[in-house]
Amino acid sequence: MPIEFAQRIKQIPSYPVAAGYNLGADMAMLASNECAYAPLPEVVEAATSVVAGAHRYPDPSYDPLRTALSDRYGIPRERIALGNGSCDVLLAAGAALLEPGAEVVYAWPAFSVYPQLAATTGARAIQVPLDSEHRHDLDAMRAELTAATRLILICNPNNPTSTALPLEPIEEFLESVPPHVCVILDEAYVEFSLAIGDPYASLELLKRFGNLVLLRTFSKVYGLAGLRVGYALAGSTEFRGAVDQVRQPFHLNVAAQAAATEALKHQDAVEKRVTLTLAERASLVEGVKRLGLEVAESDANFIWVVLPDADDPAAAEQAIAKGLLERGVLIRAGTSLGRAGAMRVTVGTERENERFVAALGELL
Repeated sequence: MPIEFAQRIKQIPSYPVAAGYNLGADMAMLASNECAYAPLPEVVEAATSVVAGAHRYPDPSYDPLRTALSDRYGIPRERIALGNGSCDVLLAAGAALLEPGAEVVYAWPAFSVYPQLAATTGARAIQVPLDSEHRHDLDAMRAELTAATRLILICNPNNPTSTALPLEPIEEFLESVPPHVCVILDEAYVEFSLAIGDPYASLELLKRFGNLVLLRTFSKVYGLAGLRVGYALAGSTEFRGAVDQVRQPFHLNVAAQAAATEALKHQDAVEKRVTLTLAERASLVEGVKRLGLEVAESDANFIWVVLPDADDPAAAEQAIAKGLLERGVLIRAGTSLGRAGAMRVTVGTERENERFVAALGELL
């Protein structure tokens, strides 16, 4: 007789991980929104220097990194939650806030981890379609709020559609949310956003809304995806305490802590990489539009391409993805991300982007 697992296991969707990790060094890896540039040498040195002490557990207070983030953002250390990537903080927030009978509201398609929060806790997920411009429809989300609403997720810029809302409508939305309802503003790609403009701007919202949490990561702009460091800046101390209570101890390893702490010291270099990415994003969008395709207005380090109408959109996008893979380019098909007939393409290096546009032109 096989092992009997909890019924909820059947309800938890698997995270759609990208293929391509064993496809060779010549593959243009444009599927996972990773930074196109390796970590700075100083960051690598900081990570490797602490490995000799890996026979000891990490400092559970995570003081150096928490203090560095506090100094940068002006947020008290006790309101900063750290995690093994932002996904870790998200799932912990679900465990701390949700339960059977509660509701979580989010736009769709959005970050693929969001559906797991309801599935793992027994809560009800309310998915609100994006508007015609692939952005959050905040009015429609507001209409879904009920007495059972416990958590609201706003991915801004949105993954996978790359779009962002300015902060003014988000502030208006927050004013209509009851103070006991937690709102997580997922800003994994905020540094690449022209619609938001200033990655520090949303910090002002924390001063007004104690139920707000800003979720961020070192995986993207800092190029530390392989080390998994995420963090949350909360409007209250209670959020950090709750998410830490439901997680395993030592949820951030020593190399990740050291790398992230060092990375924060090199903002000038990071900003130069953002500038390079934005320039390459503009070139990539222009190249795809020359092929006659619709591209959502991107505020991230990736773009959302709408493919031509087809009788079977999912089959058409899979054929495109397969053809690109055969030409040495790995992207993400839209079906796995919540919408058929589209694809998400990471902004790579100039060579990688040109390779993608040329391969897509051949297929079209």
